[in-house]
Amino acid sequence: MRIALASDHAGYVLKTVVAEHLVAAGHDVLDLGTDSADVSVDYPVYGLAAARAVVGGQADRGVCFCGTGIGIGIAANKVPGTRAATAHDVTTARLARQHNDANLLCLGGRVTGPAVALDAVDAFLATAFEGGRHVTRIAQIAAAEGPRTADPRTEGPRAADPRTADQERQPTP
Repeated sequence: MRIALASDHAGYVLKTVVAEHLVAAGHDVLDLGTDSADVSVDYPVYGLAAARAVVGGQADRGVCFCGTGIGIGIAANKVPGTRAATAHDVTTARLARQHNDANLLCLGGRVTGPAVALDAVDAFLATAFEGGRHVTRIAQIAAAEGPRTADPRTEGPRAADPRTADQERQPTP
């Protein structure tokens, strides 16, 4: 499975742990940045990049990281077709797939330990969408997004690799 990974500076360390784990498990990892915990970057740039990669077909699923997993998830969910879910443990990661057909998992580098994160990622990737009563709910969410008229791979500013974005970067305090 091809997994898109993206993080801001606060999620960088956890992203590297998860990336190594995924590669060791035989997955293909598409790392969309950031490349350091030492340089402060804006999480929306990376959340949007991961969402576009998943919705655009460059990755089967995605995992994003910021300080809490919340902000990057909010940003990712702005891309139509994205169902990003912030999870805090195996149960919430599994249910995000099983009930919500989440295609992008969001974790917090400041609030989630490595062992919990790895278990959550494994559960997220191994769990199938249950379907049934949940199909109608997912359809309601998709309908609220409106028609898809733009290509998610190129939609909006900085749609390409965010590491090449022309943005001012400040050292992390």
